[in-house]
Amino acid sequence: MKTSLLRSRLNQHLLAAVILLGSLFAFVNKAGAQVKNIVLVHGAFADGSGFKAVYNILTKKGYNVTVVQNPLTSLKDDVDAANRILDKQDGPTVLVGHSYGGTVITEAGTNSKVVALVYIAAFMPDKGETTLKWVMSAPPAPENGILPPDDKGFVYYDKAKFHDGFAGDLSKAETDFMFASQGPTAAQCFGTPVAEAAWKTKPAYAIVATEDKSIVPDVERAMYKRAGAKVTEVKGSHVIFISQPEAVAKVIIEAANSVK
Repeated sequence: MKTSLLRSRLNQHLLAAVILLGSLFAFVNKAGAQVKNIVLVHGAFADGSGFKAVYNILTKKGYNVTVVQNPLTSLKDDVDAANRILDKQDGPTVLVGHSYGGTVITEAGTNSKVVALVYIAAFMPDKGETTLKWVMSAPPAPENGILPPDDKGFVYYDKAKFHDGFAGDLSKAETDFMFASQGPTAAQCFGTPVAEAAWKTKPAYAIVATEDKSIVPDVERAMYKRAGAKVTEVKGSHVIFISQPEAVAKVIIEAANSVK
């Protein structure tokens, strides 16, 4: 009888020890986990291929990087495109947006997979605000070449101003191709209010492109300051993710490493 009781108590202690060790292992594993998934969202008049240099830097460091291709037909369509990619991620994810892509990630960032946001020379509207509100919040730079909507409701960037207004620190040959391959953007993308603002509940990092001629740098600063984002200023054009990929990748990695 005593032997049986002793054996029962011993089994109970062993079981408790196994449960304790399992919980401890899970805690340590969670504490040591790093964010390895990065999702990149391009802006208007562009496509995902512009992220190639940033992609190369991040993947060489072991990150799983996916690039969203926005249809640029409506804000909803673009948010849905981002969510399709986010839903396929196998764990916590840093969501990155450039230019109008910042508006997209502001709403798509409410996805449960997203743990941090990075804005690259990007719009950062609040709930109920539109991209257009911030476009019109300051006089545009003389180099800005955003044209009025055409008869089908799509907006293009002026060829004569594309280099200086969009990507002044890239070669003319590069910007000629970028112009030729620009994504026509439905005007309604800029005029649709954001349904939710993910930056209100998730950490945000932001990059000001100090030589930006498509979004006035002070407009970027105003949005970022209001949101309480951690701001990095980088000397470069609107497409600093192409001209300064190392600096941009550094901020993305900082966001990934800072998530607790």
